[in-house]
Amino acid sequence: MSDKEASVNVGKNLNGVIKIDAAQIHSHLDSMVRSTVEETLNKLLDEEANRLCNAGRYEHSDSRTDTRAGHYPRTYHAKAGLLNLKIPKLRKTTFETAIIERYRRREASVEEALIEMYLAGVSVRRIEDITEALWGAKVSPSTVSELNKKIYSQIELWRNRPLPGSYAYVYLDGIYLKRSWGGEVRNIAVLVAVGVDTLGFREILGVCEGIKEDQASWRNFLRHLKQRGLTGVQLISDECLGLVETLGEFFADARWQRCMVHFYRNVFSCVPNDKVKTVAGMLKPIPAQESRDAALEQAAAVVEKLVSMKLSKAADILRAGIAETLSYYYFPRERWIRIRTNNMLERIMKEIRRRTRVVGSFPDGHSALMLVSARLRHIAGTKWSTACYLNMKRLAEQRQHEQVEKMKTTG
Repeated sequence: MSDKEASVNVGKNLNGVIKIDAAQIHSHLDSMVRSTVEETLNKLLDEEANRLCNAGRYEHSDSRTDTRAGHYPRTYHAKAGLLNLKIPKLRKTTFETAIIERYRRREASVEEALIEMYLAGVSVRRIEDITEALWGAKVSPSTVSELNKKIYSQIELWRNRPLPGSYAYVYLDGIYLKRSWGGEVRNIAVLVAVGVDTLGFREILGVCEGIKEDQASWRNFLRHLKQRGLTGVQLISDECLGLVETLGEFFADARWQRCMVHFYRNVFSCVPNDKVKTVAGMLKPIPAQESRDAALEQAAAVVEKLVSMKLSKAADILRAGIAETLSYYYFPRERWIRIRTNNMLERIMKEIRRRTRVVGSFPDGHSALMLVSARLRHIAGTKWSTACYLNMKRLAEQRQHEQVEKMKTTG
């Protein structure tokens, strides 16, 4: 038998003898770590009680200031798992430990993990399953709610922070959520604003509760943004009920851009299903024109075709609203694709709907506002806000050129 064959046979024999159960090893290690942490904490608690008594357990000393009265059991959630602690009791004073806060049941890092899971879109039921798998005990929905209240104050500070920068492009939209009211389920609106600053980066500008998407709600929201310092607005998108009527009160110099995608959907609503694809092909060349005048001419030609196809309602919608979708032509060509639609904010609103769908009906408007704000704050802390969205140098050059031309004509 060769050496190679002998080594293979030895390997086969060893494979039959030595078996490694990775799961069992991990379980054993977890148990060892948990017991070690548990033993260490209990020892520290005992030493702290001795310092408070100024004497050890069962020690006779003239300097003793208090005596031990046993202990009471208490569970504590830590990274190592669920720990069983023995909290000392004193006869004269209440034992206040510096190691673990009184009434605290969880390590701070564990609480932060729970909050992050909730804000990242994990349902409460899923959090219960995760905590049971990680720490051996479920976290109740009421506990998750209590943990979230801790960050409400931080969310309010973020929601009302100053806006010292300049934002050329501002996108506005609203979302309807459900809330329980006197045994009934009613709608509430949460209004959201996103802006692009002078460097081309996106930022969540604001979020407020509105009774509904009406003129009064948008007026309060725009006033809220204006009071916090929102300036430099040159283009506002999209069309929401009551929004257009209030823009002039706060941002009179800004142009209004109606989202082209939403507008075309309005046109399609008056087109039979078997002709939607044909009409879509007719509308597609309009935003592809080189100038605003050419786009209007193309739109007029499409209106005539729609009339000839006996789609008069669709023709009326296109004729009445097409000019509202062409404001992007007043800005640099490089921006046209991104500023003629509200897709950037629509993606964010889609993520909010995904998260709020898990909750269903909110108990009140404030809880709905807090969850939406928390989710927006979470998005703002991701790569979403650190990736450059638009190159703003061309816009600054164009505005400077326009000012020079204006001075020449007025001079």
